[in-house]
Amino acid sequence: MQRDSGAGDGTPGTPSPTHGGRLRHRKRSSEVLSDVNKTNGANLLLNDQNKYKSMLVRTYSSLWMIAGFVFLIYMGHLYIWAMVVVIQIFMAKELFNLLRKANEDRQLPGFRMLNWHFFFTAMLFTYGRFLSRQLVNTMTSDKLLYKLVSGLIKYQMFICYFLYIAGFVWFIVTLKKKAYKYQFSQYAWTHMILLMVFAQSSFTVANIFDGIFWFLLPASLIAINDVAAYFFGFFFGKTPLIKLSPKKTWEGFIGASVTTMLSAFVLANFMGHFQWLTCPRKDLSTGWLHCDPGPMFTPESYNLPGWMPQWFPWREIAIMPVQWHALALGLFASIIAPFGGFFASGFKRAFKFKDFGDSIPGHGGFTDRMDCQMVMAVFAYIYYQSFVMVQDLSVETILEQILRNLTVEEQHDLYGQLGRLLARAN
Repeated sequence: MQRDSGAGDGTPGTPSPTHGGRLRHRKRSSEVLSDVNKTNGANLLLNDQNKYKSMLVRTYSSLWMIAGFVFLIYMGHLYIWAMVVVIQIFMAKELFNLLRKANEDRQLPGFRMLNWHFFFTAMLFTYGRFLSRQLVNTMTSDKLLYKLVSGLIKYQMFICYFLYIAGFVWFIVTLKKKAYKYQFSQYAWTHMILLMVFAQSSFTVANIFDGIFWFLLPASLIAINDVAAYFFGFFFGKTPLIKLSPKKTWEGFIGASVTTMLSAFVLANFMGHFQWLTCPRKDLSTGWLHCDPGPMFTPESYNLPGWMPQWFPWREIAIMPVQWHALALGLFASIIAPFGGFFASGFKRAFKFKDFGDSIPGHGGFTDRMDCQMVMAVFAYIYYQSFVMVQDLSVETILEQILRNLTVEEQHDLYGQLGRLLARAN
């Protein structure tokens, strides 16, 4: 009879414990789960450590930025404008470098300078339009400078157009065979940067000289919204908000929206008490400002409803009209402005890079911080011009038109006629 093959007696078909060596046993399921749990636990611990380390670095750099920002606000309009120009230059540098190819650039000496030629031409045109009134008011005390500035203002558009055409001709002349596609893509990319980045951020400067309030409040609301979204998402975030930005959550978005709206109402009241923030700057000086705050920053009393409890200490509250406008800014900052960040996230995903730069530890580049600010700056400018600014003529507006449209001889003639009219009136 055949022996049973499972007897383990050393037959060829059966591994023997004495001849086949030690038997291999599969790990039990509990052992496998234990190893997996250990591995996952180590990874989760490492991820948590990295997460908190990243938050710490981001917090430190944010505090330094806030301190520098507060200092520039104290220094005044001209210094804030200088800060905006520096940020624009850093943003342009980051964006110009994104799509560069070192091999192609080596074959095109001087091609990088063309980007900066268009950039500074746009800067001259934009700031010349926004700040012509302040420039005139600054230079009226000096006769020679007055003539020079009035001439520059009158022909500013022609000068900028000539500079642009010079750049256009420069681009055509430097076209090289086998580099056409790269050169035209860089030309288009440069104009997109000027349109989407520089043009939008330049509205910030107009807001500054209309009153630091109209620059500081929108910028603060974006920062508050960003910080609140980060912390609400960090501690409570579970539900993804949008695929373009996987770290954004509905909890962070809603929490940040509520925080931003409340902050807008409170901050508008606080800032509205400082003439340094509310007064417009009509020249390029750095002296202290005094002005009539006007009805926009004059508190109005509102009686509280009768159902308020008796222990409540106030029966009426004072609210500035600008606080209602601040709610509109807060709503835009919390609902619409974040889409500037989503646009930037989609762009980074399209070209497969994490950040636009590494200038700010924990935040990436300047462009990563300014994406929502640019959208907000345009809205704040348009909102102020449409709903807040009093549409009336001023001495500065008339003087600007005189300088733009009259020759020096015509200005002297106007001056004589005004003198004679005033003499008759007296």
